Amino acid sequence: MGEVKKKNKWLSFLADGLISGVMIGIGGIVSLSCDNRYLGAFLFSLGLFAIIHFQYGLYTGKVGYILDRDAAYVGETFFTLLSNGIGTALAAGLIHLTRFARDVKVSGMDLSLMERAQASIASKFSDNPVSMLVLAVFCGLMMFTAVEGCRKCTAKNDHAAALFVVILPIMVFILSGFNHCVADLFYYFLAGCPLPQRALIYFPLVILGNLIGGVAVPLLKRLSNHPLS
Repeated sequence: MGEVKKKNKWLSFLADGLISGVMIGIGGIVSLSCDNRYLGAFLFSLGLFAIIHFQYGLYTGKVGYILDRDAAYVGETFFTLLSNGIGTALAAGLIHLTRFARDVKVSGMDLSLMERAQASIASKFSDNPVSMLVLAVFCGLMMFTAVEGCRKCTAKNDHAAALFVVILPIMVFILSGFNHCVADLFYYFLAGCPLPQRALIYFPLVILGNLIGGVAVPLLKRLSNHPLS
């Protein structure tokens, strides 16, 4: 069997980031479609589960490792964020072409998916900047926990624990209302891109907060007698 030809690395980052954005969008769709918030949070975790196990690229899954990597990895991480944003825009745009966005009401609620997304974004944008940042930091902590926990469990061939450690942090950040930059981009695009001036404040803060939360554990573990391995 011949040697597998290596693809262009930036094209690879783009492809993996795009599909991650779409998968997060699908998680957002099913979450918005559920009137039961616990079920919606559980089903949202499908997106991250697929991203981890099929090795797609997600900004909040990669950013926690930037302290231990070189400058090229930092560039890769932020290029992945751009690709994730394009993927969420693609997912939201495709949903706008279907009956789901405006016509189909969420079960048990007199709201469409677009109206639920608009309500979610309005709530997040009305927050103060400090709160936006702090809630994003907590989300970053949960995302690093999910990704690193799954990595460790998989290395031990404990696949049941790997599944559990992905689902639980995702449910926590969804039910708690923490800010996830990629998921919120999907909701923003689905909502019709309202209040662009407010978006220019919100998204940079959330991207920064997700970064801070993602690197917090690796940074503090450098002081611990039980470092990450």
